[in-house]
Parts: sequence; C-alpha cells; structure tokens
Amino acid sequence: MPTIHHHIAYLREALKPYRSQQCIALVPTMGNLHDGHLELVRLARQHADIVVVTIFVNPTQFGVGEDFDSYPRTLDADVAKLATVGTDYVFAPTSDEMYSVLPPPTSIHAGAITDQLCGQTRPTHFDGVGIVVSKLFNIVQPDTAIFGQKDYQQLAIIKQLVRDLSYPIEIISAPIVRAIDGLALSSRNQYLSSAERNIAPLLQQELQRLAKQLKNSEHLGLDIEILIKQSRKRIISAGFNIDYLEIKTAQLEPITAGLAKNTNNAPQDLIVIVAAWLGRARLLDNLLVTVHS
Repeated sequence: MPTIHHHIAYLREALKPYRSQQCIALVPTMGNLHDGHLELVRLARQHADIVVVTIFVNPTQFGVGEDFDSYPRTLDADVAKLATVGTDYVFAPTSDEMYSVLPPPTSIHAGAITDQLCGQTRPTHFDGVGIVVSKLFNIVQPDTAIFGQKDYQQLAIIKQLVRDLSYPIEIISAPIVRAIDGLALSSRNQYLSSAERNIAPLLQQELQRLAKQLKNSEHLGLDIEILIKQSRKRIISAGFNIDYLEIKTAQLEPITAGLAKNTNNAPQDLIVIVAAWLGRARLLDNLLVTVHS
C-alpha cells in the first residue's frame, strides 16, 4: 500500500532522501479515481522511480454554484486502487493545510490563454488551478508531472506556467482514456442518468465527424464555421447544452483565414474541442487532427 501523508512537512521529509539520486513523478488528482487516473499513474511509473499522487478537491478552482460540496470524496477506495498501479506516496491534505486563508490573497493568472473556452464561463477556474498546481510543484518538487489530455486547456496552461516560472519539471501529456463506446472517462460521468449515459458518446462521434471533414478538406469548399454550426445543431438536438465547440490550432490559437487559402499544402495540427452539459454532468472532450490546407 502507498504511504499516505496529510501534512506538507511530513511529505517533504519523506521525499527528501530520494531527491539527489532518484526521479520523482507527480500525478495531481481530485480523487474519485477511475481507469483514466490509473493510466496517468502507470505512465508516471514508466518515467520515475518514485510516484506521488495527490488527492485534493481544490476549493479555489470551483466557482459559485459549482459542485465543490457534492464532488465525490472516496479516499479509502482511491488508495486501494492506487496500490494496484505502483503508487509510492499519496498526499491528501485538508483545505486548511493547503490554504491558511481562503480565498488566498496570492493569485496566479496565466493571461489570455485562460480567457477562452472554459474560461469564458468559468472565469476564476484557471486562477485556482494555477495556484494549486504551483503549490503542489513546490511541495513535491517533482522531476516530472503527468496531466491528461482530456483537460487540454488546463494542460496548455500548466505547460505555460512551467515555462514562465522556470520550474525544472517535465510535463508529460497522457492520452485520453475512453470507455468502449468512446466516452472520455471522467469522475463527473457518474452524474449521468442511464439514459444520458447512452446519449453521451455522441459528443465524441461529432468530434470524429469534424476531424474527418477536416482531413477530407471539406473546409476548403465550406467555411469551417458552417461545419461547426452543423455539428452544434446535431449535438443540441441530442439533448446537450453546449458550452463551446471550437476548432483551434494545437496551441489554442484562432484559425486564420489562411488555413483555407494556404497553397503549399503544409500540414497543420488542429484541435477540435468541446464542453457540453448533459443533465448535471459537464463533459469535456477533444481530438487532435493534422490537416493539409
């Protein structure tokens, strides 16, 4: 079984002997672990000698009216799962241990990259992510950290944070883990009713459809916004309430008109990215696609 620590000082002391000669990997989570989380840990195990998994439902990244109080907290079951994939340490602090003052007077704002996509409807979310990730980086001082591609905007922001604050940490992106029917695994999937769960895979199907249209160069004869509009209509008709559905560059920059006009056939990496509500569950998904303009 992994060793569990609830206090910053004790975890730091436990990790101190490993710092000079062994590689430490960090896997930050909010708990209620599923197979997607366990894949992150398996990937960490491949890249490090010591694996630290954090389980902390971070209050600073939840907005007013969001599910902070109801977010599932299943520490005992999580630790049992982590024992099966080679976790060495679990760090499960209280809010008081992480924040002496709430909200903390110190903030980390990643700039324009946070103002789009999820940031449009969750304007304080990524500030909360920035401070908790920075704190975990300082507490654990890992050599590498593993984050899932499902939270693509978060992954991009963390890469920027590491670059701009000069953290000596390698950020490794883990592929999205999916159910057999294509639904991206998420702790919030348990909010879906059985009927909603049957509908949910349509989100990935629409991303696949858009990716295929881009690969087939359908965007050359038909404006990309029209393709997105058609997809939005199908998603809404299925019962979703769309937060956003967009196609951007892999760096989350806007696609310019040059995509359709470029004549050198140079490949471009794009991402089709979506967030949509289905009942009580806010579902995220994305798909990377390489196209020739």
